[in-house]
Amino acid sequence: MNQNLFIVAYAVPLLFGLILMTRAGDSMAETLSKRNPLMVHARRRHMLGLNLVGLVGFVVSVHTLWISNKISEGGNVCSSATVFSCDDVLGNAAYNTDPVFGLSWGLIGMVAFGSLLFITQAVGKEPDALWAEKYLKYGMYMTGAGLGVIALLVSYEIEMGKICQFCTMAHISNVIALFGFWRATQLHDKGEWKDNATEKKAEGA
Repeated sequence: MNQNLFIVAYAVPLLFGLILMTRAGDSMAETLSKRNPLMVHARRRHMLGLNLVGLVGFVVSVHTLWISNKISEGGNVCSSATVFSCDDVLGNAAYNTDPVFGLSWGLIGMVAFGSLLFITQAVGKEPDALWAEKYLKYGMYMTGAGLGVIALLVSYEIEMGKICQFCTMAHISNVIALFGFWRATQLHDKGEWKDNATEKKAEGA
């Protein structure tokens, strides 16, 4: 199967998740609420978008780990003579594991995005808990630290002269998640976090 089809399959929910977390998503509130009345609330739309982004990041990380394992078994997944070749990147023994613990980057991505999903699920279920705002900041710190990892991995790709499409998708997921956690803290600080905040804003319009 053409692996690039997976890129498209990942990009669609990732883009939709991003839209839900922006003003564009706010403008879709009325349309979304016709299918699910709860989507009229800014926080619920935002957390749905953040969950989608985290899920895409997790699934892409699983995919990269699978590719690494297939290559180690002598398989060929998405090699190419062009600059885009995940096989050349993920199959490079010098760069496909972290330099400290020797763990696969795919596995590290799974743990990282799995942790982010735990945060988004926990906060989504108990948004008014005393720890909710703290968890959102943890997510922002984690994704912020992820920028350093992204910079390292991109430097590897530059050195190899190859780009791993799935790695890039995971990087984009991290950047969007960073934006998502940042905006969630903004909603919290501006008093737009609670469900009734949207209702009051609509009444005052």
